[in-house]
Amino acid sequence: MTQKEQQQLGKTLWNIADQLRGAMNADDFRDYMLSFLFLKYLSTNYEESAKKELGRDYPSDTPPDEMSKLRVKPPLEKWYKENPDDVVDFEKQMRRKVHYVIKPEFLWNNITELARTQDGDLLRTLEKGFKYIENESFANSFQGLFSEINLNSEKLGKTPTDRNKKLCTIIQKIAEGIADFSTDTDTLGDAYEYLIGQFAAGSGKKAGEFYTPQQISTILSEIVTLDSQDPSTGKKNKLDNVLDFACGSGSLLLNVRKRIKENDGSIGKIYGQEKNITTYNLARMNMLLHGMKDAEFDIFHGDTLLNQWELLNEMNPAKKMEFDAIVANPPFSLRWEPNDTLAEDFRFKSYGLAPKSAADFAFLLHGFHFLSEDGTMAIILPHGVLFRGGAEERIRTKLLKDNNIDTVIGLPSKLFYSTGIPVCILVLKKCKKQDDVLFINASEQYENGKRQNSLGKKHIKNIVETYKYREETERFSRKVSMDEIEKNGHNLNISRYVSTAEDEVQIDLDKVNANLTSINERIKTNTDKHNEFLKELGLKTI
Repeated sequence: MTQKEQQQLGKTLWNIADQLRGAMNADDFRDYMLSFLFLKYLSTNYEESAKKELGRDYPSDTPPDEMSKLRVKPPLEKWYKENPDDVVDFEKQMRRKVHYVIKPEFLWNNITELARTQDGDLLRTLEKGFKYIENESFANSFQGLFSEINLNSEKLGKTPTDRNKKLCTIIQKIAEGIADFSTDTDTLGDAYEYLIGQFAAGSGKKAGEFYTPQQISTILSEIVTLDSQDPSTGKKNKLDNVLDFACGSGSLLLNVRKRIKENDGSIGKIYGQEKNITTYNLARMNMLLHGMKDAEFDIFHGDTLLNQWELLNEMNPAKKMEFDAIVANPPFSLRWEPNDTLAEDFRFKSYGLAPKSAADFAFLLHGFHFLSEDGTMAIILPHGVLFRGGAEERIRTKLLKDNNIDTVIGLPSKLFYSTGIPVCILVLKKCKKQDDVLFINASEQYENGKRQNSLGKKHIKNIVETYKYREETERFSRKVSMDEIEKNGHNLNISRYVSTAEDEVQIDLDKVNANLTSINERIKTNTDKHNEFLKELGLKTI
């Protein structure tokens, strides 16, 4: 499927969502829409694999209209009924091949048939199906995956009959909307991402909880997949593991995976952490929707600042979990509650605690602690971290003196749905060779939008290529020595080092005066000539 067709599928689904949600707000309806799209993906993938596994034994497909007239069960349901003794072995084989099982009654084809015939069992079947997928489909349980979807919500209807009817309409419309499109992994994954972006646009400030605009996500993922010690040599062939400790819906992690795969590289395992339960579930669905097996990722629900993930709480340095690439877009200037226990925490002990008013450096230090010796970390933060004093200045100073801050990238304003402020990307390393810091001032690199600005492909390329080759360009990028930074009190305010302002044109007043004198003389000479002609004609002179 072409990119244009993929975008069209996303727009088609968004139009359906916009028409059907009625009085329900975008955040609530998002969970229904995305969950049904997720069920469609799981079902299609499962049925395609079942066809290959069963070969000639797979019952022939019956068109939906004929299925209704003849009261024929969907193909896989028919096979289950006719081959009860073989079901256990079949499901074992499916778990080996696609890593999950879905009972035929819960597959999308059956759900859409119930919706089409306005069957009163739809709501009950969906409830049972969602519980089955959460607890039994996968070897690794995905408990609570659909916890935010209340099928008995009065927002769907006041009575069970009304709710069943509304669900029938939603599912029918989705089925009709995607009927003319390919529903392979990449297509549905992209449609899912598109819808997340559209719902984010309607969520205002809340969008920051789960969505990083794709163009910013691309910059971060391009940076962390380049060779850490010498980015100019190109992308890494392999990343053992990747972390996003504020992963939202997981798009940043998936973007890193995409960059590595495009280069025919491999990635070991993806790790994400998310505090918000709804967003945590979005991330898990997003991973599976992009064709990842349940063993290829680990998304944890918990508070990053309190480090609630047991995986990252290993006290023995020899057993400490480390990551080749770390990306993050944590909440900007979040208020938190630092205390004496946290002051002794292995993540913060050498640096001190970030102030109560802004946890930005607490997030940064959390990620940096788990960065491998030859890894790269790229984190999105508000500009305040570059110049604020007090505790933040002390943390910033130590990172600079330890030569861990590699690059500072300033981005334009109004790129995020959640805030209009400009933000920056800090690139950190433990293997940095250069004794300077690269500053990239991309504040003027954007395309105007009505509500949002955006980065075009050329802007993204400029930023990434400048980082890759550590280039210096007037009014865009500059390598700044540690001595100069130290003289500026370890202030990293970008405009102090790279100004985008055009130099004022120097005016030579003597030259201007000479030009004016010359002009006046020519005027007088020509006026005198003109008056001579007027006299000859007997006319009044001027």
